Amino acid sequence: MAEYICVLNKDSIIIKPAKKTPILLRMIVLLFAMVCGVYICSVCLKQISTNSKIKIQDIQVIERPSPDVDHENLQISSVHYPNPETFTRAECVHNPVRYFAILSMQRSGSGWFETLLNSHVNVSSNGEIFSVLDRRINISSITQTLDKVYNLDWFTSASKNECSAAVGFKWMLNQGVMKHHKEIADYFNHRGVSAIFLFRRNLLRRMVSVLANSYDRHAKLLNGTHKSHVHSTEEAETLAKYKPMINSTLLISDLKEAEITATKALEYFNNTRHIVLYYEDLIKNPTKLKDVQAFLGLPVMDLTSCQVKIHKGSLSDHVMNWEDINKTLNGTAYESFLQADY
Repeated sequence: MAEYICVLNKDSIIIKPAKKTPILLRMIVLLFAMVCGVYICSVCLKQISTNSKIKIQDIQVIERPSPDVDHENLQISSVHYPNPETFTRAECVHNPVRYFAILSMQRSGSGWFETLLNSHVNVSSNGEIFSVLDRRINISSITQTLDKVYNLDWFTSASKNECSAAVGFKWMLNQGVMKHHKEIADYFNHRGVSAIFLFRRNLLRRMVSVLANSYDRHAKLLNGTHKSHVHSTEEAETLAKYKPMINSTLLISDLKEAEITATKALEYFNNTRHIVLYYEDLIKNPTKLKDVQAFLGLPVMDLTSCQVKIHKGSLSDHVMNWEDINKTLNGTAYESFLQADY
């Protein structure tokens, strides 16, 4: 646009520049506003995203349990006040009782562990009650047996009936637990029964113990008497003289099967209040027994057992075909079993 001249008077002339295009100014302002808006939005989104991540991480840190201790499962279990039919609890009628079951596999230290529990003045653990087939023939017979145990109407040498603060028994996984796991888990959850899982890390040593114990059932090396557990060094040495022959062809598959069984059991009872123990840990770390007593809500005591370990020392001293076993497991996931002490 051309400049124009404004004449105010004869002596002064003012020359005014041409006006800039309004549309161009508006576009510049609009572009600037858009850039600012995009920048502000990006900053806000970034801040929101960062805050969200921090919150999630904080929750994960707070809720993540310790790798060694399940804090939820270590809470004191539900208490009960049984009313037995066969006797009266007398002055202990108002003393609460907690229910438990030791879930394990044969030759995993469950017998020794149970004697430790029974050395507590307030614990009644009634042994391997489902070793009798009729008691586990179906879920009905199982629940009837469980009701009798937890009502304190089951009598064994370990029963401390009137003033028992914790009552239970040991239950091998091949005695109906896996077959009726759903119904049993429902029963445990409904009745407030806590599960104590006891496993053995060195499955090779467990296998040696299983084979040796099976042999003695027929051989009866102790003066014509079979004993699964012994209470003297002499008896232990006598039983340890037998060296089983292990099938090296089936060895790895047998070890895997034992692992799978333990894993499935833990899955089946994942929603049941439980604690997981290992025989080797109990041997090496006596404080683990305090954890068990805390789990059962018991006053802590020194627990003792008169049982004597049978297969001591190196495994090579207790296996007939040791060279084959050593060759089979070397370089596998089970190689560590060859050297472990327990």
